[in-house]
Amino acid sequence: QARKAFRQARLEIGSVNADLQENIAAVREVQAFSREDENIAQFRLSNAANRDANIKAQAFTSALAPTLEGFGYVSLAVVSVVGGLMILNDWTLLGATVSIGLVITFIGYSQQFNRPVQQISVLWTNIQSAIAGGERVFNFLAVQPDLTDKPDAPPMPEIQGDVKFSDVWAEYEDGEPVLKGINIAAQPGETIAIVGPTGAGKTTIINLLPRFMDVSRGAVTIDGIDVRDVQQRSLRHQIGLVLQDTFLFSDTVLNNIRYGRPEATDEEVIAAAQLARADEFIKHLPDGYQTILGERGGGLSQGQRQLLAIARVALIDPRILILDEATSSVDTRTEREIQNAFGKLLQGRTSFVIAHRLSTIRNADQVLALNDGQIIERGTHKELLAAKGFYYDLYMSQFRRQESEGVRG
Repeated sequence: QARKAFRQARLEIGSVNADLQENIAAVREVQAFSREDENIAQFRLSNAANRDANIKAQAFTSALAPTLEGFGYVSLAVVSVVGGLMILNDWTLLGATVSIGLVITFIGYSQQFNRPVQQISVLWTNIQSAIAGGERVFNFLAVQPDLTDKPDAPPMPEIQGDVKFSDVWAEYEDGEPVLKGINIAAQPGETIAIVGPTGAGKTTIINLLPRFMDVSRGAVTIDGIDVRDVQQRSLRHQIGLVLQDTFLFSDTVLNNIRYGRPEATDEEVIAAAQLARADEFIKHLPDGYQTILGERGGGLSQGQRQLLAIARVALIDPRILILDEATSSVDTRTEREIQNAFGKLLQGRTSFVIAHRLSTIRNADQVLALNDGQIIERGTHKELLAAKGFYYDLYMSQFRRQESEGVRG
């Protein structure tokens, strides 16, 4: 019961910490939707549950020690009373007359016996609390990764960039396929633009390349090697990934850029930043490259965070690039800088781009139009427009306004 109570107390304090962290991280959303009072009420409920769980857990600690101490006093009283009666009535014990000295000796023995019992009671409650906390840690450590290397998996050889998806099907835990019979052939140095409505399966395709998930049928190969047959670490080390929601650490700009290649020199980091067109705004930061960023890059704009992400990828010099909506939330000027940077970065590299900008699509060697987990059409931008099919309709609804506004790569 004590362990169960301590386990519940650990769960409740975890819930309180999670609520607190979530409310602090989402403070803008909370204020924007005027949810302060509701969130405070919810936090009070979590805190009350934590208080009650801790009171219950501490009740075991508070009850055990006094109880054992009470038993010690009772035993002391029993020894004293019985010993006194034996002295008054000249009783014998094991053939010997009971004296005051013998009674005092027994009292001393009784106290020496009770003292470690009381200490054990304190240790017992601490042990139960530690076991309850340890269970959560060991349960976490016991979790096995969904994707593991084969026992004899070799490292991935140096990638040349020949990528093939052969009749690829993929699904998540619910068993519903999100990709159905995908076939893609990308030659080294080609840029593949992937377009389609939300939920079409674009992100799933790029998750399969670095093996963030496995196919349920078919195969994804790089230079003829199935990505499931090599070590994940060596595979991902040669693939660069730029996401729309870039994660930056609470560290210097310099260390954030060299995150994927810690041994890089300062000169190499600066060269990568210049290639990504990030050098200009970095120099205007309070301490330049030594400026310490806030949590998740706080203080930088979305475009600036993406430029740092591009610099980070440029530094590791990957053979395959994956760009997941990398230019979808920056202004036209920043986008032009990004496109100019990628003009050099993409040379000689196989690239898969989830495209939201017309300039990206126009420059792609292949455009894949996805819908409902299937490639509906493929070809160049001009070829697909001329076909006036699914891509043409998508272009008219999503990209035509960009063209009319004069957005160019």
